[in-house]
This record gives sequence, C-alpha cells and structure tokens, in this order.
Amino acid sequence: MYPPVSPIIFELGPFAPRWYGLLMLTAIFAAATVASRYVGRQGEDPDTLWDMLFWILIPGFIGARLYYVFIQSPRGPDGLGYYLAHPLKILEIWAGGIHIFGGFIFGAIGLWVFTRIRRLRALPYLDGIALGLPLAQAIGRWGNFINQELYGPPTELPWGLRIDSEHRLAPYDNLSLYPDSIRFQPLFLYESIWNLLGFGLLLWVIKRFAGQLKPGDLSLAYLIWYPLGRFFLEFFRTDSWFFPGTAFNVVHILSGLAVAIAGLVLYRRHLPSA
Repeated sequence: MYPPVSPIIFELGPFAPRWYGLLMLTAIFAAATVASRYVGRQGEDPDTLWDMLFWILIPGFIGARLYYVFIQSPRGPDGLGYYLAHPLKILEIWAGGIHIFGGFIFGAIGLWVFTRIRRLRALPYLDGIALGLPLAQAIGRWGNFINQELYGPPTELPWGLRIDSEHRLAPYDNLSLYPDSIRFQPLFLYESIWNLLGFGLLLWVIKRFAGQLKPGDLSLAYLIWYPLGRFFLEFFRTDSWFFPGTAFNVVHILSGLAVAIAGLVLYRRHLPSA
C-alpha cells in the first residue's frame, strides 16, 4: 500500500493546495450536511448549524493543533523542540498534524458559547455533530495516508504500508535495520474503518431506538465508540510520547475516562424511574 499521488495537488507560484486540506474540507462538508439534516429532524433550524460551524471549527482546529504540537508531536527532529524553534510551523495545519482530542475540547467550548448567545438547545446540535463526526474522521484519515503518517510498527500483513525514509520516525529511519522493503501497520486505515463502522452504528441506533433516545444520547454513544477504538490503536502508535517504562500515553487516560464517564451517564439516564 502506497500513496498514489503527491501530497501537493498542484503548484502555481506560492499557491500549492494539498490533498490533506482538500480531504479535510470534504470531511467537514460531509459531517455538516449530516448534522444539519439531523437537527432539522429534531425541530431545529438546519441553517443554524451552518452558522455555528465557524464557532466550532476555528477553536476546534486551534485546539487540535495545539494538542498535537505540545502533547502528541512526533519524537525526533520534528518534535516539540522543532516547533518551539520554528513557531510559524505551528500554523501549518495543512501539512498534517492535528489531534482530535484537542479539537473536541475547544470545539465543544465554541458550540456552548454559540448556543448560549443564540439561546438555543445545545444537545440536539451536539448530537448532530456527533453523528457527522465519525464520517468526517473516516474521510479525513486518508489525508494521513497521502502524507505518509499515522502508521504503526513493521508488519508482514499483505496490506502493510510503505513509508519513505524521510517520513519515518526513529528507529525506523535506520535503513540498514529497516530497509525500503519493510512495511508498516496502516493505523490510518484501521481508524478510518472504525469510524465508518461507528457512523453506521449511530444511524442504526437512531432507527432502532427512535422512541427511546434522549437529547445527548448520540453524543454519549459517540464518546463510547470512538475512544474505545482509539484506546487500543494507541498501543501501535509510533509518533506518541509514552509514559516512561509503559505502553500507555495521555490518550489512553483520556479515552478510558471518556468511555467510562459516557457509559455511566448513558446508563443512569435510562434507568427505570423509581
């Protein structure tokens, strides 16, 4: 498995759009379309969802980038030290390097502020976004494929990913130990599939439990499904900082907390009334 195209779509002077950015825009549009249709079925104005996007996306991208740079940035020459020495590089999100957990936190704050200002019910909009998010993530992960990032340790599986030497992290950049013939686990593919399954699951939940769902339930279901898959995939990451002497990192803690808290809240809010 190898990216069929260059990360840059075309170059016209300083203008050089990238596939990563195009896929991100496609993912955002797909998710917003799904979310707007959902909130419309909940009695809200679908156009309001589109107005809300800037309030979610701008802080969401800021949070996602800051989390990546200061917590998740790759080991080696492109780590935190590199960004501190070249602070303008922090702004180059089109070149790859954002983290969904930072986006969750800052984006949720933006949504809360918007709904408070407009005096809207926050939960239907949150549910709509939770429904669209896994579809967006499934699409966006293919940007990691084109950028040759988000891969795991070496594998002999037939769907192993080829990574050029300049995109490898230590120790896999040592070509005498890991020659060009080595293939790596395509974590981007596993996460894309997991998210696509999550999107299908949420659609099934809406249809199967239409009369039992409460506002906020879809958001809780998403906060169980996605972090559960992410928890296990993190064990295979090659670009994460792990706690010394362990196979665990910050994402394991955040994912475990999300699954436990969301599961408990979902269970308690559907307990039979005494």
